[in-house]
Amino acid sequence: MRKGPGGSRRARAAGSGPGPGPVAVPVPLPGPGLCPRSRRCPRPLLPLLALAAAAAALLYVAWPGGERGTGPPPPGPPPEQALRALLGQLDPTRLRDTFLRPLLRERVPGGPGSRAARQHIMGCLGALGAAWHLELDAFEAVTPRGPVTFTNVVATVAPAAPRRLVLACHYDTKILPPGPGKQLFLGATDSAVPCAILLELAAALDRPLRRAKDRGAELTLQLLFLDGEEAFGDWSVTDSLYGARHLAARMAATPHGPHGTQITTMSLLVLLDLLGARHPAIHSHFPRTHHWFLRLVAIEQRLRQLGLLHVLPQDQPFFRLSPAPGPVEDDHVPFLQRGVPVLHLIPTPFPRVWHTLEDTEDNLHPPTMEALCKILVAFVAEFLQF
Repeated sequence: MRKGPGGSRRARAAGSGPGPGPVAVPVPLPGPGLCPRSRRCPRPLLPLLALAAAAAALLYVAWPGGERGTGPPPPGPPPEQALRALLGQLDPTRLRDTFLRPLLRERVPGGPGSRAARQHIMGCLGALGAAWHLELDAFEAVTPRGPVTFTNVVATVAPAAPRRLVLACHYDTKILPPGPGKQLFLGATDSAVPCAILLELAAALDRPLRRAKDRGAELTLQLLFLDGEEAFGDWSVTDSLYGARHLAARMAATPHGPHGTQITTMSLLVLLDLLGARHPAIHSHFPRTHHWFLRLVAIEQRLRQLGLLHVLPQDQPFFRLSPAPGPVEDDHVPFLQRGVPVLHLIPTPFPRVWHTLEDTEDNLHPPTMEALCKILVAFVAEFLQF
C-alpha cells in the first residue's frame, strides 16, 4: 500500500528502506459528498466530524442506512447474553493454528507459496456448512519482472442475493531480498493476519450465514482475497493493485439482477490490511462511510465496558475518532473509483515491521488479533442483521 501526504512515520522517502515501496501520494476520492479528486479533506471539517462521532458513539445510535441501502435498521445492539454467545463462536486457537500459520510463508504472485495460500483459503471456506460459492479470478498482467499470472479468490455465501457486505484483504507478499540464512518476507501483518481474520469470521458465523442463505435473505456476505497488491518495482498506477484493478473492472462489467452489476451489489466494502501488531490506531478515512465507522467505535466501547477485550484500562482504543494522519492507497481504490462505499481498516502509522523481514509471527500481538476478531464479528452480525 502507498501512504498519502502527512501520514505515517513508516512512509519512507524514495530510495530508503528495504527495497522499493510506497511513496506519498493522495488517493482519489470520487463520488458526491466526498473531498475533491486527489485532495484530502480540509482540516477544519475534521474536528467537527470527530465531535459528532463522539456524541453518536456515546448514544450508540441505531444502524444507519447508506446510499445503496442496507435494509431496515435492526432494533439495536444485541443483548449482552446474545453478544456473549456470538463471541463464544470465535476460537483464538483456530485463528492462530488453523488459519494463520499455514499462510506464514512467502506468497509471491504466481509462485508456489501463493498457490499454497490460495488452496488453504479455499479449503478452509469449502469445509464450512454455509457452502460458500468459490471462484478463482485468474489473469495475466505485465509487470516490471515480465508477465505474471495473478489469481483472486472470490467467496460468496449466496451469489444470487441482491446486496452484499464485502470484506477484503490481499494475500500476496512483497518481494524483498532474503535475509541472513535466506530468511524470506512472510508478511504476517501484511497481510496474513487479515486473511486469517476473514476465515475466522466466516467460521464463527457459519451457522447464521447458513440460516440466512436458506431463508433467502437479500443481504449476503462476500469475501475477497486479492492477489498482486504489492508493487514489483516502484509503486505506480500500473505497478500495484493488480488483482483489485482487474476484479473491480470485471465486476463492473458483470450484470447482476435486472438492472445492476456485481459492483452495484456492494452495500459496503471493508478492507483489512496491516493488522495484528500491538496498539493499532485505525481511523475513519471517508465521510461517506463515517457513520459505519461509528458502529465499530461503539462496538469496541461496549466490549471494553463489558470486559470482553483483553486490554488494559489505559490502552487507547483501536478505532480512533481523531483525524487520520493521511490517506492510504490500497486495494480499495479501484472499487472506490466505481462508487463503492469503503471502510479502510488499516493502522496509521503502519506497524514498525512494515516491509521488513521482521514482519513475522513473533512480532504479532495475539490479544489484539483476538480483540479485532470480536469487534468485527459483532459488526458483521449487526450489518447482516443476525
